[in-house]
Amino acid sequence: MAAFQFQPGKLVTFRDRDWVVLPSDDPDLVILKPMGGSDDEITAVYLPLQIPGDAIKEARFPNPTVEDIDDFQSAKMLFDATRLSFRNASGPFRCMGKLSFRPRAYQVVPLVMSLKQEVVRLLIADDVGIGKTIEALMILKEMIERAEIKRFAVICLPHLCEQWQQELKDKLDLDAEIIRSSTAASLDRKLPDDRSVFYHLPYQVISIDYIKSDKRRGIFLNDCPELVIVDEVHTCARPAGASSDSQQQRFHLLRDIARKKSQNLVLLTATPHSGKDLEFQSLLGLLNEEFESYSMDQLDQNKRKKIAHHFIQRKREQIVRWQRTNGIESTPF
Repeated sequence: MAAFQFQPGKLVTFRDRDWVVLPSDDPDLVILKPMGGSDDEITAVYLPLQIPGDAIKEARFPNPTVEDIDDFQSAKMLFDATRLSFRNASGPFRCMGKLSFRPRAYQVVPLVMSLKQEVVRLLIADDVGIGKTIEALMILKEMIERAEIKRFAVICLPHLCEQWQQELKDKLDLDAEIIRSSTAASLDRKLPDDRSVFYHLPYQVISIDYIKSDKRRGIFLNDCPELVIVDEVHTCARPAGASSDSQQQRFHLLRDIARKKSQNLVLLTATPHSGKDLEFQSLLGLLNEEFESYSMDQLDQNKRKKIAHHFIQRKREQIVRWQRTNGIESTPF
């Protein structure tokens, strides 16, 4: 087989299975991923040792015959479903074929950052309108598709609960339950045993003011899902001078969540820095306890790089400038 046929993305047949060719630095080593398979099934084939009867062949799909004729609508539905499910199989992202929206290129950056982390700890501080919600949902869906999580919680302000519930349904087709004072009693009555609602519900949208108290905070921490997304996290920063009891409780909740080393945590805000360094440092400390001790006016290059692995902030004008530089005229702003 000619070398050009092993270019990344080419479809081949090997051992009675269809594969897609992945990038390889060694021309004698072909890396293959099975169509519809997982990363665990990626296989490397060393060409000089191939057995003639077991060689990699170019994938061929025979023309349909009259025996294949069936109801057109059913066939088209099967074709579309297969095409969409395979859309992500040969690429780096498993979630792309199961989103009800098409993300813009710059919205994929936080997802790439999260995939580089063993435990996800991200502060997404993009401007209003850039798409922090979409970026968080992509991370969430990718982790579900990779079987890294089975449960998640979105913690937000009380008036944003319905909005988040709708976003999860519309964009990911996930049915999340709202947990707050007005729904807690009815949810508790549906529970099969004495375990908390946080244990039994896989997908949760929780009012932060409902779980910030000492009693409910402890219950939530005992049954905390693998991934927690916190919206408008600037309202949870540790207030300078401890002037706000409510905000103090919110911060204590997030601090206790973040103390669990294996806890995946995604923080969202359009205003991460209110002008008070200590409040901003308290948010950075949720990503890594070490960051809270960093002095913002004395950051060396090494500290900046450490923070950059967990923090992303982009302004609208930066996105517009990037799009124009790359020949993209349309902009959502």
